[in-house]
Amino acid sequence: MKNGIYTLANDVVYDQLVALLNSIEVNAGKDIPVCVIAYNDQVDKVKEEVASRKNVTLLENPEIFARWEEFSLQVWQSHPTAIKLWQEQGIKKFYRVGENRRYCAFDSDSLFEKFIYLDADTLVMQPLDFIFEQLENQDFVVYDFQYKDPTHIFNLKSSKLLEIFTQQQIDSEIFCSGFYASKRGMFLAEQRDWLLSRLNEGESDVLYMSAPNQSVLNYMRMRTNTSFYNFALNLPPQEATGNSVTSEHFEVKDGIVYDKGNRLTYIHYIGLSSKLFNRVCEGENIIFPYRDIFLHYRYLHEPEKHPQFNSKPKAYDAPPSFTTRVLRKLGIPTGV
Repeated sequence: MKNGIYTLANDVVYDQLVALLNSIEVNAGKDIPVCVIAYNDQVDKVKEEVASRKNVTLLENPEIFARWEEFSLQVWQSHPTAIKLWQEQGIKKFYRVGENRRYCAFDSDSLFEKFIYLDADTLVMQPLDFIFEQLENQDFVVYDFQYKDPTHIFNLKSSKLLEIFTQQQIDSEIFCSGFYASKRGMFLAEQRDWLLSRLNEGESDVLYMSAPNQSVLNYMRMRTNTSFYNFALNLPPQEATGNSVTSEHFEVKDGIVYDKGNRLTYIHYIGLSSKLFNRVCEGENIIFPYRDIFLHYRYLHEPEKHPQFNSKPKAYDAPPSFTTRVLRKLGIPTGV
């Protein structure tokens, strides 16, 4: 297939996946192919959802995932402390193993010639043709403002960082891995071997352990000098839109989110736990940013299942009550 969308999901993010698929159907096109990559084996609900949609498929092939898992393991084995620290925390292999499965989209035998990857905690707000069109000129396309905060991409304390990349690159080329577009045939085995050789010579010190796959992907793209385009840096300031729910000034109208009159490309519920969405869908009246737009798309085809909130609303980031604090101190589960 020429163009398509990938996402990564399991049953833990089922509600978010349904909302994302509905937003793609309404705002990007009901016929655009979507492939859900299985985060792990916990995908029973995902399978049912995929089966109900003619344009959506599920990828759960361990052999395809294995080469990227092995590559990622070797990446972090090259790091001076990562594996040891994760083992001390009870983490097997390396942190967030399932996330690296998304990189099978780069394989030369992958499903789509050109693709957009979206995290499951995003909603599409407009057609994505302009993203695919930009891939005619560049091999990697993004649309975000992560370059303003490199602390979640690289280890800024590493003395190696400015030996490998220029300050200008760090200030303009990093991106959030929740949304990016690229092509099949990128980062093939020979390139991966070269990257591992560089990492084993000490460059792994620049990687950021708390967001391992995001850090590695940024390193791979920048280190191979893959051609790159960020709409946030190239659009006129009056046209560029944000995407994060941390922005409080967005306006919502008729199921679409706008930034100063401009339609967002996508909205990313970054930093909000999947448990929060699940609890709201179960009927807990928890308020979080742009909750209504999430619920709009989650229950677009099932309005009768929309939760009815009968309790007093509480903020998602409200401090725990006195009772909850006491129970926690006593080691008694609170369910929160």
